[in-house]
Amino acid sequence: MSEIQRPGALYQQVAAAIREAILSGEFAPDSLLPSEAQLMARYGVSRPTVRNAIAALRAEGLIDVRHGKGSFVRSSGQPVLTIERRISRTTDGAFVMPGGDIWQESEEPSAYRTRTTKITGRLLGLGEEEALFGCDRLLVDPGTGTRAMHRTLIPFEVAEAVPLLAEEPCSHPAEIYRLLTQDGHKLTWTETVRAHMPLPDERTTLQLPDATPILHIARVAHGTDDRPLFLEELRFGADRAELAYRITADKQPARRTRT
Repeated sequence: MSEIQRPGALYQQVAAAIREAILSGEFAPDSLLPSEAQLMARYGVSRPTVRNAIAALRAEGLIDVRHGKGSFVRSSGQPVLTIERRISRTTDGAFVMPGGDIWQESEEPSAYRTRTTKITGRLLGLGEEEALFGCDRLLVDPGTGTRAMHRTLIPFEVAEAVPLLAEEPCSHPAEIYRLLTQDGHKLTWTETVRAHMPLPDERTTLQLPDATPILHIARVAHGTDDRPLFLEELRFGADRAELAYRITADKQPARRTRT
């Protein structure tokens, strides 16, 4: 039995002892923790104390409770999927996203009409409550089982100028880029990435374990005048995938020399 002699509530002391055993490698990643009875005997505490300690470690993301199987140490390994965030263009003018074919749609896309929020309005250079065409997809990588929530948002005023966007708001981003280019736009893109803890529907849809944040990518396509035209969002569990970017050096404007 490991005697508990630490300040703080008893369950916090037990949680600290189990945490040390995990971090030291005594309880290896993906291994099954000792049972409640074994932990009670090891630390000389009651069942409620052990359960509260496990709940605290679960909230920290160190423990994953699998119903009917027990408590497991969370894996500390690398994400199983690397998502390349590049856009290429073929000689015939088609747009290609590397790795874009890894995803499969697990259900039919859902097209709808919506309005800008404070966040989406800022990204699209619009005020709140501006009309948008939206499309939601649930994507799955068949090789790893990674799930992702994909959303596209097109302002009404952009769709009015390119009627096919209003007729088929669930076109894939590469096709939307092609249509915008045909309309005369020279496209550039900006992308932001942020992390947040999932909302209940996000956690359920993405099948996330406890204490797992979401990576939320927002990519905006800009027109020739740098006007935002189209917003694409991708959300997935930060434990499942990582992002890879190719970075190139921008050309600096030539310096003027005095004559």
